[in-house]
Amino acid sequence: MAAGFNVTTSHADTLVGFFKALADPSRLRIVGLLAQRSHTVEELADELGISNSTASHHLKRLAEVGLVGARAEGYYRHYSLQADHLREMASKLLGEDGLPRLADDPDLDLFERKVLKAFTDADGRITAFPVQAKKYRVLIEHVAKAFEPGRRYSEKAINGILERFNGDTVQLRRSLVDLGFMARDGGGGEYWLA
Repeated sequence: MAAGFNVTTSHADTLVGFFKALADPSRLRIVGLLAQRSHTVEELADELGISNSTASHHLKRLAEVGLVGARAEGYYRHYSLQADHLREMASKLLGEDGLPRLADDPDLDLFERKVLKAFTDADGRITAFPVQAKKYRVLIEHVAKAFEPGRRYSEKAINGILERFNGDTVQLRRSLVDLGFMARDGGGGEYWLA
């Protein structure tokens, strides 16, 4: 399956996968050989002095990022370089907005997923509160997503929602306000997304 830019894969994730696939001397040589002409696994293995299974493994990695394609001819599969995809990746990287987009934090989504996996159960309930402020903020942001923008909540209503995340509604309520996700009227008044 060719990897490309889509809504579920970030620019940086795609580029990292692409470069990881090329970060092996044998795979780079395979790309060079396939740039000259198509080859079978056996031809590539012989040229590189590696086993057929190792050559197949390298071809699979290159195919996963869309650099290699195959066509059947008799008993053999002939592999070729997908030059169009290589040009597309170069264009994405070197295009007008490609390099500046690399300044975005590529690990933010990964970091958030790791934090949520570590500190919530399958239903999204918080099982423990992390000590590290950055991780704690991820959990509170996760909770804040349960509230509708523009809607005001009584303390009772907000507690009802917070109980779905953790029994310590006081801590969650206070953290939502302290971290700037929600605002409130003083003295037990209403809450709303900030």
